[in-house]
Amino acid sequence: MEFYSSYRYLIVPFLTFFCIQTFKVLWELIKTKKINFKRIMGAGGMPSSHSATTVAIATMIGKSEGISSPMFALAVVFALVVMYDACGVRRHAGKQAKILNEIINTPGLTTVQVNKKLVELIGHTPFQVIVGAIIGFIVGIIF
Repeated sequence: MEFYSSYRYLIVPFLTFFCIQTFKVLWELIKTKKINFKRIMGAGGMPSSHSATTVAIATMIGKSEGISSPMFALAVVFALVVMYDACGVRRHAGKQAKILNEIINTPGLTTVQVNKKLVELIGHTPFQVIVGAIIGFIVGIIF
C-alpha cells in the first residue's frame, strides 16, 4: 500500500489511460469482430483518454493540494491545453488526412505514389473530450 500512496499520481492516470484504451480495443472488437491492437496506443475515438488522464490528475492534485495551489493551477492549464489540442488541432489534422487520402486514391487526380495511408483518427469531437473529462473527474474524486 505504501507503493501506491507514494506513486498514486503516476499510477492512477496511467491506469486510467490504459483502461480507456483497452475499452476502445474491446469496443472495436465487438463492432467489427476484429482485434485492432493499434487502438491501445492510437489517438482518437470515444472517450478521450488524454482528457481523462489529465483531468484525473488535476482532480487528484486539487483534492490533495487545494484548488488555490499553484500545482492545481498548472494541472488545470495543462488539462485544458491537452483537451483543446485533442478537439482542435488534432481533429482538424485528421480531417485533412481523410481528404488527402481521398485525393491520393482518386485515379488521374495526382501522380503522387503513396505506400501508406495517412492516419485519419487522431483527434476527438468535443463530445468525446467532455466524456473523457467526466471520466477523469470521477476517477480523480474516487482515488
